[in-house]
Amino acid sequence: VKCWLRYVEAKQKGPRQGLNLVYERALKELPGSYKLWYNYLKQRRKQVKHKCVSDPAYEEVNNCHERALVFMHKMPRIWLDYCQFLVEQGRVTRTRRTFDRALRALPITQHHRVWPLYLQFVRRHPLPETAVRVYRRYLKLSPENAEEYIEYLRSIDRLDEAAVRLAVVVNDERFVSKEGKSNYQLWHELCDLISQHPDKVKSLDAGAIIRGGLTRFTDQLGKLWCSLADYYIRSGHFEKARDVYEEAVQTVMTVRDFTQVFDSYAQFEESVIAAKMETVSELGKEEEDDVELELRLARFEQLIARRPLLLNSVLLRQNPHNVHEWHKRVQLYQGRPGEIINTYTEAVRTVDPFKATGRPHGLWVAFARFYEDNGQLEDVSGARFPPHKVPPESVAPPDCPLWGGEILTKATALPAKRAEYFDSSEPVQNRVYKSLKVWSMLADLEESLGTFKVGSTRCRPHTPRAPLGDPHAHSGVSQHPSGPPQHPLSAPGHPWVPAAIYLLYAKLEEDFGLARHAMAVYERATRAVLPAEQYDMFNIYIKRAAEIYGVTHTRPIYEKAIEVLADEHAREMCLRFADMECKLGEIDRARAIYGYCSQICDPRITATFWQTWKDFEIRHGNEDTIREMLRIKRSVQATYNTQVNFMASQMLKVYSNATGTVSDLAPGQSSLDDMKLLEQRAEQLAAEAQRDAPPRPKDHRCGDTQVAPK
Repeated sequence: VKCWLRYVEAKQKGPRQGLNLVYERALKELPGSYKLWYNYLKQRRKQVKHKCVSDPAYEEVNNCHERALVFMHKMPRIWLDYCQFLVEQGRVTRTRRTFDRALRALPITQHHRVWPLYLQFVRRHPLPETAVRVYRRYLKLSPENAEEYIEYLRSIDRLDEAAVRLAVVVNDERFVSKEGKSNYQLWHELCDLISQHPDKVKSLDAGAIIRGGLTRFTDQLGKLWCSLADYYIRSGHFEKARDVYEEAVQTVMTVRDFTQVFDSYAQFEESVIAAKMETVSELGKEEEDDVELELRLARFEQLIARRPLLLNSVLLRQNPHNVHEWHKRVQLYQGRPGEIINTYTEAVRTVDPFKATGRPHGLWVAFARFYEDNGQLEDVSGARFPPHKVPPESVAPPDCPLWGGEILTKATALPAKRAEYFDSSEPVQNRVYKSLKVWSMLADLEESLGTFKVGSTRCRPHTPRAPLGDPHAHSGVSQHPSGPPQHPLSAPGHPWVPAAIYLLYAKLEEDFGLARHAMAVYERATRAVLPAEQYDMFNIYIKRAAEIYGVTHTRPIYEKAIEVLADEHAREMCLRFADMECKLGEIDRARAIYGYCSQICDPRITATFWQTWKDFEIRHGNEDTIREMLRIKRSVQATYNTQVNFMASQMLKVYSNATGTVSDLAPGQSSLDDMKLLEQRAEQLAAEAQRDAPPRPKDHRCGDTQVAPK
């Protein structure tokens, strides 16, 4: 082959006939040489490049390709060059058959090289039937390219088959779009295709497909409802389209979907009115046309007037326990008493006090006030759902109830079956008789009205919390001849104040005062409560501060707690403080807290703390920080060992002075045995001293007097 190629190279500048003759002689001797055939065919195509396609020279080159394929039929490059040469000649039928021969001759692993050129060829000519059949064969090999076929079908206006293919793609869960489209985008294209061309898409049920999408894509209901209505509008079924719009505005769950549907609905009604007016102006007015036009105008005006009510319905479908929206719905029905009564009735049936947004008792109060304003107060008692049978949120009544003496008396009566106050498994009506708030309201009501009965309120529970537990109690107390009682937080002679009083005081400030006042009460409580209650009070203080101001506001509280509390509780506070800083991403702060807490953590009895610090350093530190942690641990352990050894030496000294030498305890033993006995005796003395010693007083803060810190 090399010799022939050298010969060909020498003839390159000579006449074409001589060069072709050399190639023919070479191929006669070596017909299986791919290199000779490839160069020969390339040279022949170059020779006819600038000639007319009807020149006989083109047919000679075609025959050369046919002769080459006798030996080179497994070579895809020869087939591709031949097919491209035929495409340039414009020989449609011969080119198509050559492509088919190439696909039959080549193995299937080489087909991906032929199909792009084949598809480009069929799209180049206005032969839709041929192109469709070629694409169908192509999709059997490469179904992932269905989008390309669908786009071609839309370009040649074969929308029915395009919709069918698109439906197959949408229903195939394994299909991955090469254009990066999601399943919803493909579904939306299908809905648009069906709804915009109802006269051309006959093979699919548009209503069933779009309604299937309503259950499948619940976050895009507005667009799908509009597509379904658009399908019926383009089909000429205006009444069906109106029914679809009505169903949509009655079922959508979000304001966004409602806005899309309502705007499309209003635009549809406007277009219908405009079309009717245009028809009347062209053909002349008739009585029937005027009536129909007036009907459509009235329908459009009613739709616009219904918008606030429909929007309110959407919000109530989102949260049927929203008391504020029920009140708004009543306001929308002003002047229609029947609808107002039905709205109130539905509201009190629907709203669950445990899930309510707002105060559910306000519905009953407004319902009763509506009857009262209309002079039908006697009908209130005949309500089908009396409020005392509706399960309230808790045993405590609302802040401003309209309960009369009879209702309060009934509420405090002993039930047939007694229940515990905090037993949530029992209905609230069975536990309300133990409510301190209800008893206080009943007593204050009778005392204020001057009808105090000995038998009616003598069983009122009198506890230290009574004057603070009910804000309504002060109305009756203020009428007492001796005047209001002294403020509980300034009671003389009591250095410690119960934590419950501070908690009630802080709750009062949170409900009716300012948050900063409540925080000040909590801060005072941490200094004024009993030592045993300080840790719990700090926990409550930290929790409330985090809920009101955020977790970053708790840093000074943690620092104060660590300074004031005993070592055991201070360690717990340090761990929680460090964990909070770690969650906030403040790794250096957390490490500093661990380092501070390590000084009060004996490694022999607080292994949990050191393991926690070690886990922290493994997650967030490096080799240097772990080494520093271990150094601190050794230092702290040495400190505690020094303290223990000093205490033991002191006790041994005392024992030695009292009982003589160590050898006297066990005569005849060696010095090692003497030391062992000495250590055992030291341990016994230390245990007895710890057991007999009184508890060590802790450092606390009381009132405005501050003692020295630890």
